[in-house]
Amino acid sequence: MLDGHFRKRLGPRLNRAGQALARRGIGANTVTVTGFLLGSAAALAIVLDAFAWGFILIGASRICDGLDGAVARATDSTDFGGFLDIVLDFAFYGLIPFAFILADPYENGAAGGLLLLSLYINGASFLAFAVMAGKGGLATEARRVKSLCFTTGLAEATDTTAVFLAFCLLPHWFSEIAVGFALVCFCSALSRVILARASFKAETQA
Repeated sequence: MLDGHFRKRLGPRLNRAGQALARRGIGANTVTVTGFLLGSAAALAIVLDAFAWGFILIGASRICDGLDGAVARATDSTDFGGFLDIVLDFAFYGLIPFAFILADPYENGAAGGLLLLSLYINGASFLAFAVMAGKGGLATEARRVKSLCFTTGLAEATDTTAVFLAFCLLPHWFSEIAVGFALVCFCSALSRVILARASFKAETQA
């Protein structure tokens, strides 16, 4: 929901930074892996109750997530790069809630589990739509050039990052925030199912 707004404002700066990294010989996959390692460090910090460090490392990780695409556009994007980006993004999305569950299983277990379930379903709807859209030759200009057909939703990367940062700022409110965002993820998945029904039905009739 927030991705489009932030892309418009930060996109030119990310592109300039991506071009600078590319000129120094830093590849997009290197930036992608660096972002995931920073996200993993954030998860470890959260398990150790170092929430301030978790906040900083999550922010740094997501900056890398924005930069890898900019580097790819400044060089040559590859199918493997797109694949790696998606896999490590989803790994990151699972790591942070899991870290909060490990930090306090009694208080965070149920809400964290519900959030992981909602992220799983939302991610499945995103990837399934991308596969079927690619099979049918559908294209999208909804955001930017992507390795997969990209559909928008209520729970996008920027929204998820904002929620994860809120977890670190308000760790005692994890359960309430997690349940609320889980409901948003379920709604996002449902809206994508409705979009798929309309899009693929129209494709069949065309």
